[in-house]
Amino acid sequence: MKAMIFAAGLGTRLRPLTDHTPKALVPVGGKPMLQRVIEKLKEAGFDDITVNIHHLGQQIIDFLEAHHHFGVNIHISDERDELLDTGGGIRKARPFLEGDEPFLVHNADILSDIDLAGFYRAHCSSGADATLLVSQRQTSRYLLFDAGNRLHGWINKATGEVKPQGFVPDPDRFLEYAFGGIHVISPTLFRYMEGPQWSGKFSIVPFYLSVCDKVRIQGCPLQGFHWFDIGKPETLAKAEAFLQEEKSGSNEGTAFF
Repeated sequence: MKAMIFAAGLGTRLRPLTDHTPKALVPVGGKPMLQRVIEKLKEAGFDDITVNIHHLGQQIIDFLEAHHHFGVNIHISDERDELLDTGGGIRKARPFLEGDEPFLVHNADILSDIDLAGFYRAHCSSGADATLLVSQRQTSRYLLFDAGNRLHGWINKATGEVKPQGFVPDPDRFLEYAFGGIHVISPTLFRYMEGPQWSGKFSIVPFYLSVCDKVRIQGCPLQGFHWFDIGKPETLAKAEAFLQEEKSGSNEGTAFF
C-alpha cells in the first residue's frame, strides 16, 4: 500500500527548534515526528512511502538512509527549489503515487492513534474519490458536509469567508467538521489537477472544494481517538505529556477528538 508524508514544511511555529532542524525531525516523546509517522504507517501495512522535502531537506535524506528507510520502500519528492504546499506537493509526487490503488496522505506534524488501516479500508469500500479524517474539534475553519458526509463547502467562522464561490452554508443542511491532516486519495483525482490553475504551489483543500460538485469527496468523522497537531509549541508539549502518560499507563485528562 502507498502513502505520502508531508515533511517539507518550514516549521515557523516551532522556531527556534526548526532553525537548524527540519520540522519533521523535531523529536516528540524521544523520536522524530517523521519516524513516528513512518512506523505507524508501516504497522498499518503501508510499504511504499513518499516523503517530500524542502527546508533542510538533506537532513531528512540522511536520517532516512541512516535508518535504512525503516525497512520500507521510500521515495523522496524533492521540493528544495520551491515549496509547493499540500496540493502542489501531491501533484509533484504523482509519478510515485499513480497506480490502481488509493494512497494515504499524512502530515508529519500530526500525532494520533487512529486505525490507519481501517481508515484506508473504509475509503476503499466507499467508492469515494477522497476520504478526509474529520472531527468536531474546536477551530475557526470548518469543512461542511451533508448528512451523507459528502463535502460541499468551507467556512471561516472568524471572517465569514466561504468557499466555493456562491456556496451558502445552511446550518440546517450541513455539518461542520475540522480536517485532521490525514486523508486517502484515489489516483482518479489526478486528472482534475492537470489544468494550469493547479500548476506550481497550491493547497489541497481549495482543490477539493473546486471538484466536490463533480466527484465524491467525503468526510470520515471519527470520535474517541487522540489527535495532536504537534507543529506548535503548546500542542507539542501536550503530545509529550500524552506519550509520557501512555508509557506510564495513564491517559487521564487527555482530550479525545
